[in-house]
Amino acid sequence: MDFLDLAAQKEGLARQTKAKQKAIQLGSEEFMLASHGTGSGYPYLIENEVFSIQFGEFNQPNFFVKFRSFALWHYGAKALHDRFMAWAESIGMAPSQPERLSRIDYAFDYYLPEIDFNADSFISTAEKDNQYRKNGKVQNFKFGTDDIGMRLYNKVDEINEKSQKTWFFDLWGIDHDVWRAEFQVRKGILRQFGITSVGSLLERQGDLMRFLVKEHTTLRIQSSDTNRSRWSMHPLWLDLIERVNEMQGLGVARELNELALLEERLTRISISVLGYVKRVAAIDAIYKGAENEKSYIDEAFTNLQNRIMEIYDPLSWQMDVNKRIKEMKLGEW
Repeated sequence: MDFLDLAAQKEGLARQTKAKQKAIQLGSEEFMLASHGTGSGYPYLIENEVFSIQFGEFNQPNFFVKFRSFALWHYGAKALHDRFMAWAESIGMAPSQPERLSRIDYAFDYYLPEIDFNADSFISTAEKDNQYRKNGKVQNFKFGTDDIGMRLYNKVDEINEKSQKTWFFDLWGIDHDVWRAEFQVRKGILRQFGITSVGSLLERQGDLMRFLVKEHTTLRIQSSDTNRSRWSMHPLWLDLIERVNEMQGLGVARELNELALLEERLTRISISVLGYVKRVAAIDAIYKGAENEKSYIDEAFTNLQNRIMEIYDPLSWQMDVNKRIKEMKLGEW
């Protein structure tokens, strides 16, 4: 991959008033190169019918990849993962570490000509819930927050009003009365089930989904029983559970992954340290009277390191490190 050539092509696009994308061939795939970077801090964005790829030569990780829904429905996650790895190899790249999943979505579509339930028919552990109406008719039931989100919504209305993914009509064979049960799960919950990569996802997805459809949220048939947990399961949800039971799993209820917990702690520390480094850069700029000049993170790190070395005590270093190891091993994770 020629990053200098990519930078030149992106800059050329940015100067144009009309075209904000151009077709380029990179290795085994053809993409549309965007004239801009991304809000996530990646300088390059390339997209095709299969992938949306944000990347940068000096970003960590180098690539942030989304598999498009059209490709997922037609080929599956494993095939797309294999295709991405083949593309990376075609441009002379190799993995330096396993991929890390940040979010997965599962969707189950049902033909429901009549809706015989309402918001009170759901039993959920989610603290937040919401529903959306149009012309007095409910279109969307929503439960959960960022870590786990569950929605049951009219997918046909969503396609016609928003996404325009009319190819679903051909996939279903109908263009009306289809509702989607959708689950969005982020990395905090994924790590609890030992799901970090595409391989571990395919191995443990049944364990995760059984938790979601049996413990997180269920759809029930309302009755006069004041104990809602005794309400019978709705036929739609019984079928959903049956589909989930067909998915591969290891029987894991939860997994305490010490390495994942350490990684999470390191991330929190890194965020805090970055904040302090920015303060060091600001102090240094004020000290030098260079408030309007550009600052550099490596200079701020060097400044901070010099300050730390002035107070560093080699005699107490190992003792203090051992003390913190013991505190972390025996204390709360």
